[in-house]
Amino acid sequence: MMNDNNMSTVTLGMGCFWSPDALFGQLRGIIRTRVGYAGGTLDQPTYRQLGDHTETVEIDYDPRILSLENVLDVFWSNHNPFNINDYKGRQYQSLVLYRGQTQLNAIQNVMQTREEQGKGKPDTEVAPFNRFYLAEDRHQKYYLKRYPSAIEELSKLFPSPQELTNATLAARLNGLAKGYTNLRAILDEIRTWPISEEEQGNLLHLIQRIKW
Repeated sequence: MMNDNNMSTVTLGMGCFWSPDALFGQLRGIIRTRVGYAGGTLDQPTYRQLGDHTETVEIDYDPRILSLENVLDVFWSNHNPFNINDYKGRQYQSLVLYRGQTQLNAIQNVMQTREEQGKGKPDTEVAPFNRFYLAEDRHQKYYLKRYPSAIEELSKLFPSPQELTNATLAARLNGLAKGYTNLRAILDEIRTWPISEEEQGNLLHLIQRIKW
């Protein structure tokens, strides 16, 4: 639904990946979210055989609307990087996987600023991105899938699981299902999307038919 010609991508770990998927998915400027496994060495990890990978959310965003610094502020303000759920393994750890020197510079700047603000140096692993393995379909848009009416209506627009996972609209509604945003904010944003008036109207009507 949004233009991805200017898209940037970052991969983050902050505990169980269901909530981060919804947290970031509801933000204006986020184009797409997907949950999966990254940061380790095991080939083709699964939820049951994770190896040394970490649960992560991969975020595609438009830096003209939402900067990486903004994304990182949300990231560090919404989990405890020192101790995630009293869990010491790699499955749930604070992790940032960067793509290129520009992203690394932004990460280091945000960490330094937070230290200067008295928020401490985050116990977050920062490493170059290598590979992201998409998690099983049942983990994608987890909270949204608790609402059969939402999935029924959205399947008219996104007939395949992959299309639903990658949809900006599904990301926003997953945030709504978790309670991170409200319906009014989503409807107002859709009216700003670069699509025709007819397409906007169809989306607005579809969303308002959903039984939450």
